[in-house]
Amino acid sequence: MPDDARCPCLSGETYGACCGRYHRGLAAGGSDTVGAPTAEALMRSRYAAFAVGDADYLLATWHPSTRPTDLDLDDDVTWRRLDVVATSAGGPLDRTGVVEFVAHYRSAETRERGSLHEVSAFVREGGRWYYVDGDVPAHRG
Repeated sequence: MPDDARCPCLSGETYGACCGRYHRGLAAGGSDTVGAPTAEALMRSRYAAFAVGDADYLLATWHPSTRPTDLDLDDDVTWRRLDVVATSAGGPLDRTGVVEFVAHYRSAETRERGSLHEVSAFVREGGRWYYVDGDVPAHRG
């Protein structure tokens, strides 16, 4: 994705000034000198990594205790929009954080639209945020 394109996380910034800098920081051999400062920023950068197909970034930001050995992203899915519903803790000085979000997608093959609603847990270790796991909230109604 070009650095001057709108960032997929919908922050209003360009990709290069937003999530692209985090993706590049880890792409250069794991020396993340500009890691996401909050759990929400990491969640947004992970969403953007799904949108641009950056499996290496997703694995690098997944906590080792829950990280899969590999990740095969579905080329048929186009991630269209991210809505952050709520955050709890996850600030620059916190050790844990929770981010609830809805990520909207579209299937290129079937043209069907859908969404993923998740409450994600994050932990900060060694000054760096990691995704731990996520729960899909029970449907109300």
